[in-house]
Amino acid sequence: MSKLIKPTNYKPLLDMRQTEQGIKLIKEFFQMNLSTELRLRRVTAPLFVLKGLGINDDLNGVERPVTFPIKDLGDAQAEVVHSLAKWKRLTLADYDIEPGYGVYADMNAIRADEELDNLHSLYVDQWDWEAVMTAGQRNLGFLKDIVKRIYSAIRRTEFLVCERYTEIKPFLPEEIHFIESEDLLQMYPDKSVKERENLICEKYGAVFIIGIGGKLSNGEPHDGRAPDYDDWTTENSDGRKGLNGDILIWYPTLERAVELSSMGIRVDKEALLRQLELTGQLERKELYFHKKLLNGELPLSIGGGIGQSRLCMVLLHKAHLGEIQASIWPQDMLDECARLGMAVI
Repeated sequence: MSKLIKPTNYKPLLDMRQTEQGIKLIKEFFQMNLSTELRLRRVTAPLFVLKGLGINDDLNGVERPVTFPIKDLGDAQAEVVHSLAKWKRLTLADYDIEPGYGVYADMNAIRADEELDNLHSLYVDQWDWEAVMTAGQRNLGFLKDIVKRIYSAIRRTEFLVCERYTEIKPFLPEEIHFIESEDLLQMYPDKSVKERENLICEKYGAVFIIGIGGKLSNGEPHDGRAPDYDDWTTENSDGRKGLNGDILIWYPTLERAVELSSMGIRVDKEALLRQLELTGQLERKELYFHKKLLNGELPLSIGGGIGQSRLCMVLLHKAHLGEIQASIWPQDMLDECARLGMAVI
């Protein structure tokens, strides 16, 4: 329970009935806006995929997927998805989606190795989206435009929530600030990654940190990224490397930065080979997903995930993810949440 954040004088603004209604309002309104902004069609997503095809998201490369044998497939192993980062790109090809259009799905996942706290749960739900792009759009300007569109949808949703529940006041700034992860390091060279995120988000309110996965000048990446979906090695317009990043906001209720989305322009053939080599994972070239990409059978794309429960949490001014979703938490954390006024479902 040491990781539990304990806000002072916390009092939920909505009761449990209002909270459930607010969750429904946010989820219905935001996905409609996201779909309109990015021209996405909804598709049905898998809860699990076959092991060994290279389709599951490897996240930071150390998280263990939940696996189980399938009786009618000779006990072949299935994995519960971590996210749909690579599955979506296969789906774009299957549906023959044109550039400028894409898909989104309600993704549900289990991340058994997650460290549980106010913002992290075993159960992950997010809007996973992916859109086809052209070779001429593989640049920082295009990435920033998509980020601004997503942030606009978030702010419109906040406006609706505040209009429906007048006790909730808006806190998101009008604009989102962009900063390279290397520049952020140079601003706060003596701070940890989380401390840098807190400082920059408190300063600007909403931030997109560009370039996550590659090593910075201190020899460490801002955060981990698998080598086979986001492009974190291609040089962008200002000479920095990385065409991906995270959307973070300053969250007054917990007085810290909160990540709402991880996204980016996806690897092309050259970036995939470069990143597999950098991470010592060239053997992945023989996997199903990777073969299709290297053979030119998958479109160029941009995509990401937006946390559903986390977005609901911040827009409803809740202090713990358990006030939004039903999951499993340590008993001592549940006891402390009850004492602090956090009504965990």
